[in-house]
Amino acid sequence: MGRPAAGTNPSLGPVSTPQAPQVQTRRGTELAMLGFAAGLVTLALAIADGNQEQELTRQILYYGVAFMALFGLAHLAVRKWAPYADPLILPCVALVNGLGLVMINRLDPAVIQRAKDLQRFVPSESAPKQVVWTAAGLVVFAVVMWLVKDHRMLAKYGYTAGLVGLIALALPGLLPSSLSEVNGAKIWLRLPGLGSIQPGEFAKILLLIFFAAFLVSKRDLFMAAGRRFAGMELPRARDLAPLLVAWALSVGVLVLEKDLGTSLLFFGIVLVMLYIATERVAWLVIGLTFFIGGCLIAYQLFGHVQVRVQTWLDPFADYFGKGNQISQSLFSLGTGGLGGTGLGAGRPELVTFSQSDFIIAAIGEEFGFIGLAALLIIYLLLVMRGLRSALAVRDTFGKLLAGGLAFAVCWQVFIVVGGVTKLIPLTGLTAPFLSHGGSSLIANYAAIALLLRISDAARRPAPQTPKGPKPQQAPIAEASTVLVERPT
Repeated sequence: MGRPAAGTNPSLGPVSTPQAPQVQTRRGTELAMLGFAAGLVTLALAIADGNQEQELTRQILYYGVAFMALFGLAHLAVRKWAPYADPLILPCVALVNGLGLVMINRLDPAVIQRAKDLQRFVPSESAPKQVVWTAAGLVVFAVVMWLVKDHRMLAKYGYTAGLVGLIALALPGLLPSSLSEVNGAKIWLRLPGLGSIQPGEFAKILLLIFFAAFLVSKRDLFMAAGRRFAGMELPRARDLAPLLVAWALSVGVLVLEKDLGTSLLFFGIVLVMLYIATERVAWLVIGLTFFIGGCLIAYQLFGHVQVRVQTWLDPFADYFGKGNQISQSLFSLGTGGLGGTGLGAGRPELVTFSQSDFIIAAIGEEFGFIGLAALLIIYLLLVMRGLRSALAVRDTFGKLLAGGLAFAVCWQVFIVVGGVTKLIPLTGLTAPFLSHGGSSLIANYAAIALLLRISDAARRPAPQTPKGPKPQQAPIAEASTVLVERPT
């Protein structure tokens, strides 16, 4: 008799060897939801076209096919380079992007006709440009996923990213108005033959990388306890330098570029990342105090800040001037009511910049409060899945970067919706993935690529090591690791 085969028992027969539990990639789920988003977008295009033209045109088919093809390729990129990434992030982005394309395409004929009626400059159609910019954004999305094999490698270039980000953020404010100013805000960079870009959109991502790397390397600086006041552990005075620099930069953007939105977005991201890294409410309180103080000083010294605040407080006082945008936005939201006027059946083109800064008002008019709430829920799902990836990833840099990227989307949506609904002063920011604009789309797709890369690292199963002595490895924070240890 020969020896029994490996993995068998002479009396019991074959014995199965224990294997590691399989982790599902859920790429099939992602593909199914992308198909649902494509179908919903195509149906919405048909409804809008039918309500406006009373017939269906071939353009609907072109946009529908382009949408499915672009996000099909994006799905293949995720399947190849980040197979364990969260399956909900890309479909949420696709649906928001698609709804924005629907509204921009619906507004094109109305905006062009209104410009003709008022004998103003007649703009070209924006929907074809949005499709091109979406394609460019998804190309950048795939390139980032291909280049960044491990998100932790970005920490090595943290200070370089910070320097480039600061230059990009400050450049429009330092250039002549003829090269950077549009509608009173100096946030653009006009390139001959290439059009205009917003460097601040890309600076946002670079500065997020810098602050995540900085907070990881200098964590002890922010953990040092100072005096206690009102139940809070205040930081030492000499440790406030990074916060003071961030405050000075945000106020500088507010003054030089006349851009309240970027200033508020940038400083809010810094504060939240400080709170994530330290879990100290004192940083939030001190930061908000600095920001409010800076805004009060800017209001007293600079006329454009006074105009923004006065328009916010009483837009109807200058209805035919500075207050026309917010007034028409409020009328548009009021007209939409609970259920909306119907896609293609409203007059959202009466709001200036209804395809970009005020696209939220256009959606509120034709989709109503219910449709607008559904859109915000999609944004909420996107942010929640990003934060979930931040909680699950095992390294501290990934936690901070993913948390900052997810919060940046949330904070920007709040600033945009708050401005359109008169909750806060108008800022000029655009809704991520929804509004017409190339710089915003491309930069946000790069951010989503980084978020998916971190999500893939968080959900990827740990490699199985053979039995025996384990080799020495560099220490890495576990998923349950608290970022800081608070003193008892």
